[in-house]
Amino acid sequence: MQSQDVAPRPAPASGSAADPVVDVEQAEAALVEHYPRLVRIAYLVLPPGLGRGRRVLTAHALTQRALPRGRAATPVIPAQSPGREGDPGYAFVRLQVVRTALEAGLPLRRRAWPKRSQLPPLLPQVWGLRLFPRSGGADELALDQRLSAMSGPARAAYVLRGLEKLPDGDVRELLTAAGVADVDAALDEAAGAEDAYALLDSPEFDPCSLQARPTDLMRRRQHMKAALAAAAAVAVCGALLGMPGDGWGPDGAAAPSYAQNPAAQAALNPALLLKVPAAAWQSSARTDFSVWPARGDLTGDSALLRRALAVWARPGESVRVSATPGTPSGGPSGPPQLLYAGTVDNARVVLLYDGLRIVRYAEPRDGTKGAALDFARVDGADRAGAGAVVLGRADGNIRYLTAPWVTKAAERDLLKPRSGAMDLTLTGGATAPMAGPAQSGACTSWNVLQLTDASGTRLLTDLGELVPARLTTGRPGSVKDASGAGALHAWAPYACSLGAMRSSGVRSVNAWAYASQPLPDTGGAADWVCTRAETWQGGGERVLAQFHTPGSTYGAVAAKAENVPACGAKDPQVLAGVLWKSGTGSWYLLAAGSRGTSSISATGGVTGSARGNLLAVKAEQGGRAELKGTLEDGRTVSGLR
Repeated sequence: MQSQDVAPRPAPASGSAADPVVDVEQAEAALVEHYPRLVRIAYLVLPPGLGRGRRVLTAHALTQRALPRGRAATPVIPAQSPGREGDPGYAFVRLQVVRTALEAGLPLRRRAWPKRSQLPPLLPQVWGLRLFPRSGGADELALDQRLSAMSGPARAAYVLRGLEKLPDGDVRELLTAAGVADVDAALDEAAGAEDAYALLDSPEFDPCSLQARPTDLMRRRQHMKAALAAAAAVAVCGALLGMPGDGWGPDGAAAPSYAQNPAAQAALNPALLLKVPAAAWQSSARTDFSVWPARGDLTGDSALLRRALAVWARPGESVRVSATPGTPSGGPSGPPQLLYAGTVDNARVVLLYDGLRIVRYAEPRDGTKGAALDFARVDGADRAGAGAVVLGRADGNIRYLTAPWVTKAAERDLLKPRSGAMDLTLTGGATAPMAGPAQSGACTSWNVLQLTDASGTRLLTDLGELVPARLTTGRPGSVKDASGAGALHAWAPYACSLGAMRSSGVRSVNAWAYASQPLPDTGGAADWVCTRAETWQGGGERVLAQFHTPGSTYGAVAAKAENVPACGAKDPQVLAGVLWKSGTGSWYLLAAGSRGTSSISATGGVTGSARGNLLAVKAEQGGRAELKGTLEDGRTVSGLR
């Protein structure tokens, strides 16, 4: 701000016949009634360079000094909200607040006494604490940055327009009365941000709703006299030792609840973000997200990184936040690792990793309104689990960021195992957009990501979360990636059942063909397949027992369960049944158990038993039965429901 923008202009001691006269009592009544609004105006007009703490105290001091010393005249600049309409007392106090706030931003001149408003306020004062308004979201941060780039008169014009709702004619008159030399320039500079006027009422700019933090504790301690420090320590120790119970109070050695954590403060500094060298994964014993290098075209954009960290620590009300089950959504405990910062379609995206979680921050390219924050738990990730992360979704398409060891990416339809894979271009580890799996309606395709590296090929499927789930086949405890022709054919009938596992924090899904059963009254055999989804949090597993007859495109879900060990590495046993109608019109209860089942029995609406792991009993349509299997070791298992 240039010094010539505001010319000192004394307040009129008396008014003309056209100007109303305001006495102290009338001005005081207006100040008390509208004090929070007047302090907000002063806070917004004051230069941001003062710091949030000093701006708060200065705004209160300027507002409290706005009363006239006696009777004074003021031009009628009407207020536009109820309760202030045509109040000359409010107009006078507001004029004084704007004038002194503009004067506070003037540079100090040599050989000239500074104005009172340019000096730190004597009152109010708070010793030992820093006071500042509550932090807002990304939109408020952007507006604060925009205001800091304006001159003082432009900020005043913007606030009078947006907060006070004054027309330009009244703004011009008030700024002229406040001593602004070039009002037209101030109005022009304040134009162009009308879409953010509503944010001026945000708690971010409310100096009457404050947070408190300590001042520099180390400096205060160093300046304390030794005798006073010793006396205070003795007094405190005596008081604490005299308290009932053990220890040093309920919080032990913890700092006061209002103290700042240095690690948490460091976590918000973009300069301290961990950036792994590009070749670190080649020599590291680890193959997980901790060895991913920082990629993207915006890794040097400190402003973007600062916004991402700030929103992570304190997301505003307008930020859309999502987290996979079992994933904490709190801020980072220390500087996280930067995985990606770049432009993805119409958004700016930042990917961060803190050892437990992948965090994705996304904002539109033309602003911060509509920002999103997504969390996904990834602790314990291995080479297969750290293969890719979702960069963005748009128009049904998905872009992934792949691990640095991935040499080739492709897209294939899991429902069509005989069709080939379509290669995806990799640019700096980011894939070209590929069609996502079916979201709703008829399931006619299920597109998955195929990645190739030195250890082989694997398939990953999007289940609506940041980290895609790995697809495997085989008996629990000895599974392998679903990459060969046999595995692709094994998965094809059951691909659409993956839709039942969306948004569950799924880490991997295994398909295990545990039995093959001859069909009564007809030729051929049906397959029994168990699909089990394992999660990152270690709970919430989902198990589906599916039945697939020859010639059918899809498998039918015969039974399902959650949070059970069945079909898993800890207990690779499963038993399920289904009512099936043969080609002759007869109904049967068909049931199958996994290997090691010595007998199966059915009770209830359908009765029967059989030795071995297969059961076929005639039944009536709509019949219900309870299944029980006996294992070779004598244990019993119940059928999945």
